[in-house]
Amino acid sequence: MKIRIGLMLLALLNGCDNAQAPQKGFAGLGDQAVAFTPVVPGRVFSFPADHGAHEGFRIEWWYVTANLKDAQGREFGVQWTLFRSALNAAPQVSGWRNQTIWLGHAAVTSATVHHAAERYARGGVGQAGVQAVPFNAWIDDWQFATHAPGADPLADMQLKARDPRFSYELRLTSTRPLVLQGDNGFSQKSAAGQASYYYSQPFFQASGQLDIDGQRYQVNGPAWLDREWSSQPLTANQTGWDWFSLHLDNGEHVMLYRMRHKDGAPYLTGTWIDARGQAQSLHAGDIELVPLDRAKVAGRSMPVRWSIRIPGKQLDITTQALNPDAWMDLRIPYWEGPVQLQGSHGGTGYLEMTGY
Repeated sequence: MKIRIGLMLLALLNGCDNAQAPQKGFAGLGDQAVAFTPVVPGRVFSFPADHGAHEGFRIEWWYVTANLKDAQGREFGVQWTLFRSALNAAPQVSGWRNQTIWLGHAAVTSATVHHAAERYARGGVGQAGVQAVPFNAWIDDWQFATHAPGADPLADMQLKARDPRFSYELRLTSTRPLVLQGDNGFSQKSAAGQASYYYSQPFFQASGQLDIDGQRYQVNGPAWLDREWSSQPLTANQTGWDWFSLHLDNGEHVMLYRMRHKDGAPYLTGTWIDARGQAQSLHAGDIELVPLDRAKVAGRSMPVRWSIRIPGKQLDITTQALNPDAWMDLRIPYWEGPVQLQGSHGGTGYLEMTGY
């Protein structure tokens, strides 16, 4: 059944190898989605309902990354993601006729090791899903769920995943507000108007245990949740993206992404988040994002060190991958791993690079 589900997902995404991706955007996300609900400006977000799934939209995800250290100062990264992909725009039905495919990704990274795993599930049978209250996102025994119920279902969370090579069980807490990305949650991805609805919780503090290759570590550090849903987030001309989530040592946070095109300049945008949680949109003219050193990763040339300048915020830093070999060798392959910051600001963060 999982093989069949995987093939169905590949059909949904119209293939994701290097030969097919450029024709329809990375992983088929540039496909036309006329029958699905469009993403338009002016949406009023409603919580906790918007923590749950959004029927009528083609794709969405719940995405957690954490930059962690143990008592000896050793650095680690953790990723947990659940994707929902709709096979069609019709109302969802129960049982094996359900039209939703769920995909889970989990990974751990140290300076010397990177492990990644994936899970597939069909909707409608309880193997995977998301409920808003109490919040629970799961696929098999991987889970991101409310730990202690309260007024904010995301204030106190449990995150766990398990694979033969690694496992982690973390508690994530925050007292800060959610952040709406872009224009009050309308996050544009191209000059042609492709967009997603997008909010984040960049203020999580994580603590717990991490096991890698039989070695257990007690860890803690900052974590970041991204929530997006859309029906066509890319154009057919967009081949992939470079996305940063950065925790600055002064308590501020930065989100940046660069959408690359087959031809023409990349589409560049982001958000500056102050220590209180107030967000300010950043546009191409505000940001200088330049790839520096490259490394050979999985047969590809990947930019694993970057220069980031935001003159209006006196930010002038370089980001360096903790482990340049953080390649997610999965059915939909990409690079994802923790980065360290040096320059005008210290800190840590995560970098995702797709379509290389």
